[in-house]
Amino acid sequence: MVLRRGWWAGGTMTEPNASLQGLGIVYFGNDWHAENRTSSHHIATRLAQAMPVLYVDSPGMRAPNASGRDFKRALRKLFAALRAPQQVQKGLWHCTVPQLPFRRIPGVEAFNRAFGQWAVRRALRSTGITRCISWFVVPHPGFMAKRLGEELCVFYCIDDYAAHPGVDMELIAQRDEQLSRLADVLFVAPPALMEGKRALNPATFFSPHGVDVELFGLAQDPATQIPDQARGLAKPVVGYIGSVHEWIDLELIAWLAVQRPQWSFLLVGHAATDVSALRALPNVHLVGTKPYATLPAWAKSFDVAIIPYRLNRQVANANPLKLREYLATGKPIVSVRNPEIEKFSGLVRIADDAASFLAALDDTLANDTPDAATQRRVAVAGQTWDARVATILDTVAKAMADRSATSKSSTTPT
Repeated sequence: MVLRRGWWAGGTMTEPNASLQGLGIVYFGNDWHAENRTSSHHIATRLAQAMPVLYVDSPGMRAPNASGRDFKRALRKLFAALRAPQQVQKGLWHCTVPQLPFRRIPGVEAFNRAFGQWAVRRALRSTGITRCISWFVVPHPGFMAKRLGEELCVFYCIDDYAAHPGVDMELIAQRDEQLSRLADVLFVAPPALMEGKRALNPATFFSPHGVDVELFGLAQDPATQIPDQARGLAKPVVGYIGSVHEWIDLELIAWLAVQRPQWSFLLVGHAATDVSALRALPNVHLVGTKPYATLPAWAKSFDVAIIPYRLNRQVANANPLKLREYLATGKPIVSVRNPEIEKFSGLVRIADDAASFLAALDDTLANDTPDAATQRRVAVAGQTWDARVATILDTVAKAMADRSATSKSSTTPT
């Protein structure tokens, strides 16, 4: 579907919904320049095709180190925030509004609040957005919720951020709960978080990730060329796409590679942790970050795709975006267990330990069929990002209309 500025209704563009006319969105998201595209990026770019969006990078989740280096870095980011927002596509502007990380120092929290509100209001004026909805994908800038003159506040919870390694866990958990209670509309992507979020806010809606079906479907296109770095690898190729962070079970990958030295293990993505043990193995190939548009070409080289997460709180509460991207490629998948992945248990082999993971790989490589590949692609064919955003905006429009009706009712003379 080709999107134009306007409004979705049942997946079809119509005239803009009256309750959202004249509104823009100030969108607090993940790093716009991150190595991998997240749901934060996918949703923002599609929202911008319906209404103007100011995308605000919000650094500051990491627990601070009491060092001069951190302080100087924070000051550099603060000065960078003085620059005017940059337009990155029609209807979408990007800016950075950092926070000083030393929150336990007296005055820092007050400074962050004052500076953040001033910087965001200044950026909104620069883009010409005069009426807005605040939209939070990360919780730590949530102290600005309902302090920007916005007409509605949305929290789109895509992760259990307090469980991420290296973050200021106490602060992030506190901000997450506060924002969950305060939001007028709360969307939740990980199914494991739904019950807890609904207890905090009755206006909570389940909103699982979407997928760029058309792009990842290119992995099945005969015209798609496998990259040179993958073309000569020994078969079978066990593949992974995504950042290699602390939550990736590197020991599992290394063990699998040792057990099957004749196989190739291809990891496509930024290595954000120590991967020296993997680099030492001759059949493990780490090729680093690759442009998003080229990922289907890398996936085409896979004989099986893996989701080798560590079994911790973060993973238990995750809704892995790569699951749907893998399914859209048609490639067979072996994964660890979590609630969202279990929904696709008829299409994904789920393993609970290293031995069962290896057994699942063996069986999948021996028994996968073209029909199974088709079933995987069909399973996510209707779960596009366009469809997800259409549903999200329908919900937001209804909340906005209800708020307007309530406001008119309260001001009508009796």
